[in-house]
Amino acid sequence: MEDLLKVGVITTTHGVRGEVKVFPTTDDAARFLDLDYILLDTGKELRKLEIQNVKFFKNLAILKFKGIDNINDIEMYKGRELWIPREEGQELGEDEYYIADLLGLSVILEDGTHFGTLKDVMETGANDVYVVTTDEGKEVLLPAIKECILKIDLEQEQMTVHLMKGLL
Repeated sequence: MEDLLKVGVITTTHGVRGEVKVFPTTDDAARFLDLDYILLDTGKELRKLEIQNVKFFKNLAILKFKGIDNINDIEMYKGRELWIPREEGQELGEDEYYIADLLGLSVILEDGTHFGTLKDVMETGANDVYVVTTDEGKEVLLPAIKECILKIDLEQEQMTVHLMKGLL
């Protein structure tokens, strides 16, 4: 399991006083209101930045960090990811998982045969969609619904699925 969870990506600067627009990669953008700090992936290291202020605009969070008061101090970090330690993550409900924990799971058919590997999770409005690369190298999209995803076992690092008609 990952020790860090990605919560957003800096898209661009906002104004000239060091604020940034962040595309949230968390289910709840309001989550930023509860955070005291984030870890910025600078490309070389993780830099701890204290959050001074949070605003929202459309689907973006606008963050102001303590000690960064000029556009020139933050502009170089456009496109960089923002992370938090796992212990700062939100409590998950039953049948909820962090995407980072799902990636790489072995995908097993209900008859026990190996089908492929979970490579990505697409977040859509209705339900997530799991992107599975089959053993033959083909990409298959599986809806994250109970009729299709029968069991997720993080300890065994596998997901058991039922292939509904029309998915292949």
